[in-house]
Amino acid sequence: MNSQPADGWRMIEMASDLARQGVEFALATVVWRQAPSSGHQGARAIITADGQMHGWIGGACAEPVVIREAQRAMEDRVPRLILLGNPDQFGEIPDGMTFVQMSCQSEGALQLYVEPVLPSPHLVVLGRSPMAATLAELAAGVGWRADLVDVPDFKTAHVGNRSVVVVATQGHGDEEAVEQAVTARTAFVGLVASRKRGEAILGYLADRGVPQELLDQVRVPVGIDLGHTSHPEIAVSVLAELVELRAKGALDPQPRGESHAAPVEHHHADHEHDHSEAVTAVDLVCGMTVPADETSRPLEYEGQTYYFCCPGCRTAFEKEPTAYLTVRG
Repeated sequence: MNSQPADGWRMIEMASDLARQGVEFALATVVWRQAPSSGHQGARAIITADGQMHGWIGGACAEPVVIREAQRAMEDRVPRLILLGNPDQFGEIPDGMTFVQMSCQSEGALQLYVEPVLPSPHLVVLGRSPMAATLAELAAGVGWRADLVDVPDFKTAHVGNRSVVVVATQGHGDEEAVEQAVTARTAFVGLVASRKRGEAILGYLADRGVPQELLDQVRVPVGIDLGHTSHPEIAVSVLAELVELRAKGALDPQPRGESHAAPVEHHHADHEHDHSEAVTAVDLVCGMTVPADETSRPLEYEGQTYYFCCPGCRTAFEKEPTAYLTVRG
């Protein structure tokens, strides 16, 4: 009996858990297959931003391609339909479909739908005023994860690099709240205050030694200028600006650093899954990022070591190395 459907539903449960935790990932689903592909229709896999795959959608040839396309989907936030196989298996490729030639010897083929799943924005409102409570309620009403935290209770554990912090203390510990917010290095910090009051707060913190580069990131006053408004309307104006900033990508965390160098001379892969220390390289045939260790079929060419996702890519490089060095170099 085929166990793939059960595994597919298990991936849906995992996706739900990750979404609640605020983790960015992509969900890949096999929508069609041609034997002898090891993927099965309805099979699903989850790919996280660091390239880890959970689940099963195919063998060694399909996996690196799906990871690469999933990471691209998370980067540009656009889902994609991918056809994996060989050119002579298909006629004209429909518009909107991404065709990727597989390097393996298998005659199988797969069609997959890869969908990026971005976590709901996480808003932390610092303060205990009625306006702060209204802002948290409004954000939750549009699907954001919203926490209302009083300044003495705020800890860096409350936030991550994707969190949005709005300081709405309104005269009750403004300076302390802003200092804690900026040193937490979140995606955004906004201060509900007049421009004059905001300048005074930031100037005070600068005199206390808070780095200017952090203070420069504070948006003050935060919120769309609606003129003379009530406290609930201020909350509306703040959320309206946050929604606008999110649509423009201005609430995204800092992009992750990447190394684009293909050859790697020194490789010390950590097999305890410490991804912050692992060294990677780029497969010059398919463009996939792979671990720079013995598991990635190392090949030495003209004094450099190259790594590959599968035997097919390694063989293709061996036959015509200059072609791939020219294209990827």
